[in-house]
Amino acid sequence: MFTWIMENMATIMISAVLILVVAAVIANMARNKRKGKSSCGCGCGGCAMNGACHPKK
Repeated sequence: MFTWIMENMATIMISAVLILVVAAVIANMARNKRKGKSSCGCGCGGCAMNGACHPKK
């Protein structure tokens, strides 16, 4: 088992880094959604779904 881990250490490390990056991106998206920020990065004025994403209260 230990030899298998040592032989595949590079793959394990790269996979761990990629998992951490994906988790950070998902956490950032969830945090922005809770804050009410748009995911597209532009204003809603020209959007076809204007008013549907952020209904007026």
